[in-house]
Amino acid sequence: MKRRNLLLAGIALLALWQALALALNRPILPTPLAVLAALWRELTGGNLLAHFLASFWRVIASTLLAVFTAAPAGMMLGQSKRLDDIFSPVIYLLYPIPKVVLVPIVLLFFGVGDLPKIIIIYLILFFQILVLVRDSAAGLRPELIQSVRSLGAGRRALFRYVYLPASLPAVLTALRQSVGTAVAVLYVAELFATQRGLGYYIYLNGSTLFNYPAMYGGVVMMSLLGLGLYFGVDVLERRLCPWKTAA
Repeated sequence: MKRRNLLLAGIALLALWQALALALNRPILPTPLAVLAALWRELTGGNLLAHFLASFWRVIASTLLAVFTAAPAGMMLGQSKRLDDIFSPVIYLLYPIPKVVLVPIVLLFFGVGDLPKIIIIYLILFFQILVLVRDSAAGLRPELIQSVRSLGAGRRALFRYVYLPASLPAVLTALRQSVGTAVAVLYVAELFATQRGLGYYIYLNGSTLFNYPAMYGGVVMMSLLGLGLYFGVDVLERRLCPWKTAA
């Protein structure tokens, strides 16, 4: 039923797009068929695939970096009230700041290339994962931890059998919530000091070359990137958290 609903929603959006394109009848809104033809040309004979892979690498690298740093940090803060009391004020000051405003600053400090783009997306994901994992680890019932310790479990066993399974849903929830924001910030970051990436491709074709079908093709590819990451998190959740899916 879920796949059927997604298919119907996609068909409805395409029909609405087609109707708007025909009603407007201007080059700035080509029909879906014109965009599909341009997308095929750019993928087979152009450089759209190279731009997509550049954006994909930046998102994947920043996501992995955020998971492997924010998740352990969140577990530590959730386990230690003293550490949480020290770092919570800093977190609450930095967490609400829109990370997109840091793009010019990061570019000034780290220059051009992939690194500043990865850092910007990393900052978004880091705080989302940190806060949710911390709250999840802090919400574990003390009697559960004590019962595992009474069986002779040390810190490593507690991490593997208690804190890690309890925190995985929070990590995946944070990733799911951050995917759209991360891709949006990626677009903004790729407008500056780069010639690779979907953000640069969309801006170049829309504002410089006035190749609107190719521009919309880039928008479609960036949308597919976000959707692929979102549904990828769903697949990971079904495999890594089968108890949650069953519930």
